[in-house]
Amino acid sequence: MSIIMHSTEELAVFILKLNRDRGRLVISIAGPPGSGKSTLSDTLCNLLNNQIGSEEAVVMPMDGYHLDNSILERKGLLSRKGAPATFDAESFLSDIQQIYKKDTELTIPVFDRELDCSIPHAKHILKSHGLILMEGNYLLLKDNPWHKINSFVDLSIFLKVPIEMLEKRLIKRWLDHGLTKEEAIKRALSNDIPNANFVNNNSSPADIVLEQED
Repeated sequence: MSIIMHSTEELAVFILKLNRDRGRLVISIAGPPGSGKSTLSDTLCNLLNNQIGSEEAVVMPMDGYHLDNSILERKGLLSRKGAPATFDAESFLSDIQQIYKKDTELTIPVFDRELDCSIPHAKHILKSHGLILMEGNYLLLKDNPWHKINSFVDLSIFLKVPIEMLEKRLIKRWLDHGLTKEEAIKRALSNDIPNANFVNNNSSPADIVLEQED
């Protein structure tokens, strides 16, 4: 049964009490688009590092593994960018397997929202990073190959957000990217919300559910 929490501070306290005999902990932070995974991960990372007194925590975003737009165009998937099939899931899984090892360091890609593409080798996971905060929509999916991620995760977190709030956030996201109100609503409702419903309906239970109401 999942533990219910309501704040990042509560989550940080819980993580700092975990047994770390294995040497490196991999924590997954999953949730639908617009649930605040990136913001939570960055805030949690800073909280943990401040409490520990060193840069031991680091964020590993799944967004860096987006397939390039040119590939999505050839596959007819550009309009569905952000759906599970638009990610390089196998490369992501391969990197997670490496990161799970306590003595491994490697570079990972990072997604640039302004350029709308992934930048390869843009972030360095060091051996000194003992707390890996992996964040993304599909980290708890039951489908192949995503379900394999769970074998390399020590603690799973899911962000639970009412669908009405997700709609507002996602429409605002596209407005902030320069779309008209009509374009922003269409983009959110035709792609993001179906992805959100898919995540909510097809994810395995998490160890911790972080509930958000506003």
